[in-house]
Amino acid sequence: MNLDDTIVAIATPPGRGGIGVVRIAGPGAREIVAPMLRLKHELEPGRAVFSELVEPCTNHVGTAASGCPAERNSAAADRIDEVVVTYFAKPHSYTTDDIIEISAHGSPVVLRHIVELCVAAGARLAEPGEFTMRAFLNGRIDLAQAEAVRDLIESQTLYQAKIAAQQLEGALSKRLQPIKQRLVELIAVLEAGIDFAEDDVSVMSDAQILERIASVRAPLAQLAASFAYGKIVHEGLTLAIVGRPNVGKSSLFNRLVERERAIVTATPGTTRDLVSETVAIGGIPVQLVDTAGIRQALDEAESIGIRKSMEALADADLVLVVLDASQGIKPEDKELLDQARTRPAIAIANKCDLVDQREALSFEPCSLPVSALTGAGIADLRWEILRHIGGETGAPSEAGFLTNVRHQGLVQNSLAALDAATGAVAVKVPHEMLLLDLYNALRPLDSITGATTTDDILNLIFSKFCIGK
Repeated sequence: MNLDDTIVAIATPPGRGGIGVVRIAGPGAREIVAPMLRLKHELEPGRAVFSELVEPCTNHVGTAASGCPAERNSAAADRIDEVVVTYFAKPHSYTTDDIIEISAHGSPVVLRHIVELCVAAGARLAEPGEFTMRAFLNGRIDLAQAEAVRDLIESQTLYQAKIAAQQLEGALSKRLQPIKQRLVELIAVLEAGIDFAEDDVSVMSDAQILERIASVRAPLAQLAASFAYGKIVHEGLTLAIVGRPNVGKSSLFNRLVERERAIVTATPGTTRDLVSETVAIGGIPVQLVDTAGIRQALDEAESIGIRKSMEALADADLVLVVLDASQGIKPEDKELLDQARTRPAIAIANKCDLVDQREALSFEPCSLPVSALTGAGIADLRWEILRHIGGETGAPSEAGFLTNVRHQGLVQNSLAALDAATGAVAVKVPHEMLLLDLYNALRPLDSITGATTTDDILNLIFSKFCIGK
């Protein structure tokens, strides 16, 4: 990756809008944009300046000339747009380079022309994620923070954005830092005991080494356990609503979606195909799937719908089994409850508005009384869904949990190496060999923050970014 040239890209999404931003970063940023701007004031770091975007004056061969101020400031220079220019001076910028951001009206033609002018003046089109990669390579952020930038951009809910912002501030790196520090200290002591054995440098006993390894492993295992919740925060989950025909599945689906998304009639078996919609529950993206009523099929179309319902039940992260509180438990309900217990499931006694409260509460052990018609119990249902996702509190208490599959794999690799080191101490393996396991535990942690990350991994990570970021 060349860090010495100047790159340019449109930093706002494709399409038309009120404002569009072109970002230029590198040592030649100011010189490249100067011929195309008629500034009202001189550029100052951290200050937005109003300017006119003009066609640069040209020399006799038709290329942009670096200096002909009299011609450029005259009426002969055609004005293209009115823009706002912001200058970020190195090293106090996102990439630690000089950065110029030109905010023009959001016409794709104008934005593309600005990029073309910059390229003609010597800039290079930026690759996807190259601005953030420069920030990482220049030490502005670590790799975990760089990946959080992508997560923040891709957030679908405000809660996802908040978690990504915590990671961008270094929450995960700060949680890893003391773990790595303890591991490095253990490695240093063992290295010293090997290198300076003739100088009577004391070596830790096996019990002390095991204690040190345990002090590293325990918080790392807690971090690994946080991935179960972090993965749901990052990717969301699928929730299937299943039950017999006419128990109110589609009505419950519409109540959770908060609009009439699924068709509801009094005729059993109205839903023949899967209907899905993604909603935010407690900040978690939840894909709700309304399914066909499960019973003995009356025709081929219903049979196909029921088969899809069973597939949705098997694939869902969480299952809502809807029962009809006004009809009592049917044999089909018991069979469905047994099938659903192979997955995390919540039993719901719907239509509780048709029975008294005492009867609804005693309808089915551990079932939640709700009314899709009146909305009674829906808030409790949302909380119950959150409890199944993240425990009683709905979320880990400590910031900096794992949301990234790559990070989870690396933490698991580190834990496996620590377990190998523990086993090596138990069988009196020489410290030279023990250190191999400890270094194998350290390297994956370094790969999370980027200390020992290969170019192939970097290219894979940053290739998933959008251009301009």
